Amino acid sequence: MQIPLYLQFLAIFFLILCSAYFSSSETALMKLNPYRLRHLVSKGHRGARRANRLLRKQDRLLSVILIGNNLVNIGATVLATIVCVRLWGEFGPIIVTVVLTLIILIFAEVAPKTIAAERPERIAFPSSFILGPLQRLFRPVVFIVNSTSRLVVDRFVKRVKGESNVLSIEELRTVVNQGSDLDLRSQAMMVGILDLGKAMVNDILIPHSEVDGIDISLPESDLIDNILNAKHTRLPVFEEELNHVIGIFHLKDSGTLLHDGKFDMQVFKSQLEPPYFVPSGTPLSAQLLNFQSIKKRTALVVDEYGIVIGIVTLDDILEEIVGEFTTDLSPTSSLDVHKKDENSYVVNGRTLLKELNSSLQWDLPTDGPRTLNGLVLETLEKIPEGHTSLKIHTSESCFVIETLLLRENHIRSLLVTQLPREKIFASLDDLDDEDADQE
Repeated sequence: MQIPLYLQFLAIFFLILCSAYFSSSETALMKLNPYRLRHLVSKGHRGARRANRLLRKQDRLLSVILIGNNLVNIGATVLATIVCVRLWGEFGPIIVTVVLTLIILIFAEVAPKTIAAERPERIAFPSSFILGPLQRLFRPVVFIVNSTSRLVVDRFVKRVKGESNVLSIEELRTVVNQGSDLDLRSQAMMVGILDLGKAMVNDILIPHSEVDGIDISLPESDLIDNILNAKHTRLPVFEEELNHVIGIFHLKDSGTLLHDGKFDMQVFKSQLEPPYFVPSGTPLSAQLLNFQSIKKRTALVVDEYGIVIGIVTLDDILEEIVGEFTTDLSPTSSLDVHKKDENSYVVNGRTLLKELNSSLQWDLPTDGPRTLNGLVLETLEKIPEGHTSLKIHTSESCFVIETLLLRENHIRSLLVTQLPREKIFASLDDLDDEDADQE
């Protein structure tokens, strides 16, 4: 007794649906975001918990899916061949090969996998209900398949340690920058936090020559003037030079100190905080925690020889995260840049290179000197004597830098002109054309 054709067609249709299920399940489970999956697991999502259990043993999961997919595809092929031979005789195998290949390719592979890739959670979580029992059902077969495949792989391919799922700093930066739910300011803050580990105290310190402090060896009237005209709220107190620091003075104490116009040196010294020294190579992330643990906001930075080279404050580190803000008593801007024309700027030599790059979208090198003055001196390898011009080439631009004002072995003002790469190459092409015309 022959099985009715409609039942055979229904069986073929069912097997193709099963093939589509296995194909979509594989793509959906492998496409799941591991970090969102962990979040859903922590929230108690049942589908996420089942999917997470399956993904812990990916080799077993893939074996179950492939075994199931191959079984239903073979079953569909056998049934379709029987039907086609019954209908078209000796031409049946040819017809079934062409037709069934297209049907499986479109409806059991490409379409299901495309849908699963676009909606992995909606496919993966429900499919985990069935894959779990199937994994237990096919456990003996899965064990044999995995063991055999492992022997073959180990025979021809050297086993390597699996890649870690932990994101690197650069990968986290990409995730933050591409986060659609974050505004630009929030993105900048999170990137600033990620960059703290790469930057050192030496990268953001206020250099020795720019430190405002109180020299107690000065006459009393000058000392009082220094306190009254201070531009910062916390000042290092030293004797003759910054390397002889005796403490940090907070301006909030100046009211009681200068009461009735009298100045008492002993009272002044008793109000000083003990100096706090940090190495110049301390990462900003570590220094932020150090400030938090010892309840201080100001540190004196020393080099490898113990010489004070500058000061770093808690505000300086926080500005690396949230951007520029100030508690200073002077309203001056930290970026001394004045636009001359479209691509030219007059820049203070003490301006930090990273601030120039951030504000003007430049790509000046920052792996060496911190300031524009330092970059020019390093490039020239000498202190310029009068007007000097030089070029600095980067991956994106060429910078023409001219010294405008020098004072006390320091370049105070420079004219910086940015030439984009395309303009440089265009000018070179023009020169080549002129040479060709002359020939």
